[in-house]
Amino acid sequence: MQTWRWQTVGLQAETTGAYLTCDLLKDWAHGFFTNQLWPRLPEELVSLLPLEVPLETCPPVYRLKQVHGNRVLRAGELVPIDPGLETSLAEADGLVSTVAAEAIWVCTADCTPILIGDLATGQTAAVHAGWRGTSTKILPVAVAQMQAQGSQIADLRVAIGPAIAGEQYQVSETVAAQVGATLFAEAELDLGNQSEPESASPRLADFCQRLLQMTDSPVLPDPQPGRLRLDVPKVNVLQLAQLGFEPDQIAIAPYCTYQNPDLFFSYRRDQQKKVQWSGIVSGTRSL
Repeated sequence: MQTWRWQTVGLQAETTGAYLTCDLLKDWAHGFFTNQLWPRLPEELVSLLPLEVPLETCPPVYRLKQVHGNRVLRAGELVPIDPGLETSLAEADGLVSTVAAEAIWVCTADCTPILIGDLATGQTAAVHAGWRGTSTKILPVAVAQMQAQGSQIADLRVAIGPAIAGEQYQVSETVAAQVGATLFAEAELDLGNQSEPESASPRLADFCQRLLQMTDSPVLPDPQPGRLRLDVPKVNVLQLAQLGFEPDQIAIAPYCTYQNPDLFFSYRRDQQKKVQWSGIVSGTRSL
C-alpha cells in the first residue's frame, strides 16, 4: 500500500495551509491541495512545492478551462500563465508535460484529480476525471499521449487524489451505465433508448444489474429507485488495469471530499463553485 503524507506550509505568520503528497510520486514535486489555501491559484501554489532542481524562477504554470470532456493537451502547445496578464485558457481536462520543469494543474470539487509520473522520462500528466470525462476514458487518453511521447506503461506511476467516495455519490442509472460501459470490451453496448424514463428501459436496468454483480464493483446499490452509487476513482483504476497497469503502480487517496468539509470543497455537499487544485512538476530526466 502506498503512503500518503500531509505537508504543511506557512504563508504568513498567522496563516497555514496543507496539501497531500503520495510516495508513489516522490520523484516529482507535486501536491493535492486543500480548501485551506483557497482562493490561491496555481501561479502562487507552485512556489509552495519543494522543487529539487534549483531554478532561478518558479516553473511555468499551465492550467485549463475545464469542460468535463476527454481532451488532453500538451503543455508545450499552450502559453504559460502570467500572473501579471489576463490569459485565455484552453478548453480541456488534461495536460501532459513536454519538457522538464513544467507545472501542470487541474482543479476539482468532488471530481477525481489524477497525477501521473514517468520514472524513465520524467514527463508528467494531470487529469480532471469527473463522471463525464471518465465515461469517455480521459485517463486512457492521457496515458496514450504519454506513450506517444515515449512512455512505457511499466514506468508510469499514478496517484488518484481526493474525490467523492462511491458510497456518497448518488447518480442515475443512466450515468452509472455510461461510466460502467467503459469497462466492457463490446464496441457498442445496447442500453436501450436513453431518452426513455429509466423505469421503462429494461435493457438499461439489466446492464445496471450486470454492473452490480461485478467482482469488486464500482457501482453500489442505492435505496432510491432508479438511482445507484458510483465510485469514479475505482472506475479509473479499472480502466488502468485494462491498459496493463499493476496494482503497485496506482495509489488512491484515502480521503472523501464530501465527508471532509474541513479539508475539501464538495459541490455535491455545498453547491458552491469553489475548488481545490492538484499539480505536478515534470522532472529533469531525458525528456
